[in-house]
Amino acid sequence: MKRTIKKVAVLGSGVMGSRIACHFAGTGVQVLLLDIVPKEAVESTKPAERNKIVNDALQAAIKSSPSPVYHKNVVKNITTGNFDDNLPQIAQYDWVIEVVVERLDIKQSLYQKVEQYRKPGALITSNTSGIPIHMLSEGRSEDFKKHFCGTHFFNPPRYLRLLEIIPTKDTDQEVVDFLMHYGDLFLGKTTVLAKDTPAFIANRIGVFGIMSIFNSMEKLGLSIDEVEALTGPLIGRPKSATFRTADVVGIDTLVNVAKGVGANCPNDEAKAVFAIPTWLEKLVENKWLGDKTGQGFFKKTKGAGGEKEILVLNLQTLEYEARKKPKFASVETAKPIDSLKQRLKLLVAGQDKAAEFLRHFHYALFSYISHRIPEISDELYRLDDAMEAGFGWEIGAFESWDVLGVADTVNKMETAGYTVAEWVKDMLHSGINTFYKVEAGKRLYYDMATKAYKPLPGGESFIILNNYKEKTVWKNGNASLFDIGDGVAALQWNTKMNTIGGEVLEAVNKSIALAEEKFKGLVIANDGANFSAGANVGMIFMFAVEQEYDELDMAIRQFQNTMMRVRYSSVPVVVAPHGLTLGGGCEMNLHADKICASAETYIGLVELGVGLIPGGGGTKEFTLRAADEMHEDEPETITLKNRFLSIATAKVATSAHEGFEMGILRKGHDEVIMNQARRIAEAKRSVIELYDSGYQTPIQRKDVKVLGRSALGALYAGINGMWRANYATDHDALVARKLAYVMCGGDLSEQSLVSEQYLLDLEREAFLSLSGERKTLERIQGVLKTGRPVRN
Repeated sequence: MKRTIKKVAVLGSGVMGSRIACHFAGTGVQVLLLDIVPKEAVESTKPAERNKIVNDALQAAIKSSPSPVYHKNVVKNITTGNFDDNLPQIAQYDWVIEVVVERLDIKQSLYQKVEQYRKPGALITSNTSGIPIHMLSEGRSEDFKKHFCGTHFFNPPRYLRLLEIIPTKDTDQEVVDFLMHYGDLFLGKTTVLAKDTPAFIANRIGVFGIMSIFNSMEKLGLSIDEVEALTGPLIGRPKSATFRTADVVGIDTLVNVAKGVGANCPNDEAKAVFAIPTWLEKLVENKWLGDKTGQGFFKKTKGAGGEKEILVLNLQTLEYEARKKPKFASVETAKPIDSLKQRLKLLVAGQDKAAEFLRHFHYALFSYISHRIPEISDELYRLDDAMEAGFGWEIGAFESWDVLGVADTVNKMETAGYTVAEWVKDMLHSGINTFYKVEAGKRLYYDMATKAYKPLPGGESFIILNNYKEKTVWKNGNASLFDIGDGVAALQWNTKMNTIGGEVLEAVNKSIALAEEKFKGLVIANDGANFSAGANVGMIFMFAVEQEYDELDMAIRQFQNTMMRVRYSSVPVVVAPHGLTLGGGCEMNLHADKICASAETYIGLVELGVGLIPGGGGTKEFTLRAADEMHEDEPETITLKNRFLSIATAKVATSAHEGFEMGILRKGHDEVIMNQARRIAEAKRSVIELYDSGYQTPIQRKDVKVLGRSALGALYAGINGMWRANYATDHDALVARKLAYVMCGGDLSEQSLVSEQYLLDLEREAFLSLSGERKTLERIQGVLKTGRPVRN
């Protein structure tokens, strides 16, 4: 059947329910959010009193940080109510999601009521993380069971991309297929098909990993600070590492899941790992449960001088103490290596206690995942997908095993006393030595059932540029141009935070030249954590400190000319940003023919923060767009002022949707891609579409309306007011005046039409003059040292 989702009812408005409701609202569907009537309002007839629980929960969610919504306006898509008065309304809804307390009797009681009103064929799913899915639907009708399954979102639903789909034996296959597709395309999720086993996939593997770490650290005598240093970004895991993750999730939740696996998985060969250590039981007993109670493995406090301080728990004494920065020789050697895969090899090969811990950490993990196939999933890639999307792992466990060498690691594991599932040994005996391989740009995985490689699902919908290395057309030290098929080329670069320096600019120019010669067009994107943190400010700082202003002038010209090359190439250039897209990264997007942005794109012109103005065409482009937006119904300065303030306040959109509001993305032209993994494929499709529709090179503008002295006076007055009210420092005011001067076209006596190049020249001159300011250099130095500009 053809199924569409226009209305979703969410039953339960707790932390998960309210945020699931917000995420659905952000995708444009109508949401009904219901919860119980407060005990004190049972006799009341006032909706405000009867809906107090749900309304308070929704307001708390909206005010929480990070925001659960892409844009504040989406909240209007949510209607609230209560189970007693509003449950009959679900008869109009296409999908009902239950997110109430984790008790089987309460859930089944609610389902009994739901079945009275739910329309036949409507989806009904549960967000449970601990109750077997098949038990929830016991006693329900055949139609209910056919359309029922688990849909396990991870918290926070907007940001954690995992959605586990858990069918029962009664779930219709059409329902499973629909949810897998809908979650991917419309909710932006990595949808993972899981079996109805305790803790499903991600929590089963994730909690094993944490409990295994607890065991290893006790044996090796490591502290919490030492384990945190070893199990975070160093090995491709989030900054929250192990113990901070436990504090965020809730130590009681961790213990409950571990106990649940221990009790419900009698045949788990590693069942003993899930036994709760005495010190962990003590934390639960003390109600030191993490963030929810204000202390857990870590505790925030105030030092003697009133400054904030984070203390760490000593597991031997169960007392909090000052944090200590650990030092390990193997870590100091490996840390400077940017490549995670190379770093892992070096770390595991070390000879100190850190290396020993990481060897046991990986051996235990590899052993465990090998035994979970086919128990929790028939396909190994689903385990990796779940851990990457649900726990923020940079690469999955089977991929890590490939990195360290499957055959070599198996030998070392067995010598160290770890068992390996027979199917892995069979794979190696058949001459297959890796779980994954890449052929013709497609990633394949080893399938245990057929004992052969199969392509990962997704095909053309998910383009991973690193899979196209054999299709490299051109490269330099920091960037590569790939042929991604169908006449489209794709450029990516790999620098620290994907900053843009000389080699990247060279790559952009070369890629456009090659695309004009041999391809239909060019995609600019990358597989990293962020699109780009902007221009390489270290290079700017070096030129300025050494007073190499001719060199700096050339560098700015090169940046501007490259952005204009993006705008005025003879083939379409489409950019696919995600994550941080700041400064020069934003300027590249502003000049592209089209933007295919991940919903989670944080984009803006932030140069004012380091005492500069956007110098790669960003100031020019905002001025040009302001001119095009001016109309007779409002004073011309209003539009210009709004654009000016976006730059002057270094405003960053907190989602691609906000990027439209800021005028960085263009309505009816640029696209938001819900699933980040699809953005490059969508950008490729857009290149082909633009080319096939008869793409023509735009004509450089010479008719940009600038307002001159009249608008300049108004902007200067506003800047002076901010300075007098102490909202701006002396240097803030100086930089803002330079920005205003450029955006008004200079001190012109009247409104004029100018060219893009005229504005670029003004922009470059202002940028150069600010580069020589001592306070600008102090700000840049602050960024280089600490990652944050100083306020001076």
